[in-house]
Amino acid sequence: MVKGKMRRAVYAGSFDPPTNGHLWMIREAQMLFDELVVAIGVNPDKRCTYTLEERKDMLKAITSGMHNVHIASFENQYLVNYADSISADYIVRGIRSASDYEYERSMRYINSDLQPEISTVFLLPPREFAEVSSTMVKGMVGPKNWQAMIKRYLPEPVYEKMINNHLYHN
Repeated sequence: MVKGKMRRAVYAGSFDPPTNGHLWMIREAQMLFDELVVAIGVNPDKRCTYTLEERKDMLKAITSGMHNVHIASFENQYLVNYADSISADYIVRGIRSASDYEYERSMRYINSDLQPEISTVFLLPPREFAEVSSTMVKGMVGPKNWQAMIKRYLPEPVYEKMINNHLYHN
């Protein structure tokens, strides 16, 4: 690190919705870097349950006490190029499984080809978050007592949003 240079990292995802696993990643990463940009990657081909603004609001709510965390979004560009555009020197990625590792390892090498000065940092979440994904949580909605089932996987503001969301009322 160059003396006096700020260490900026980007942690990206769809965050549809943000889970306790995402929150763990954000908490860990914000302790490692001077600034962490949590960026929602907008994929026009992916149908999301929540709008971009709703996802930004949920992320802002769960990171409100983290003064070095900023919420942003990007569209129509590779993550590594977005990182370069905001002068981030690091990309933070989570590895939950062997298949995540294989995918992320390949992406790290591709990113290095595109932007060699940007490093990828891998974090391995604890076991209780290793199987948690937004898709899994959304898949639990519907059957009797689904509200109690999803509560353990979501930060409180996100849980409240899901409970109050008209899409999920029985």
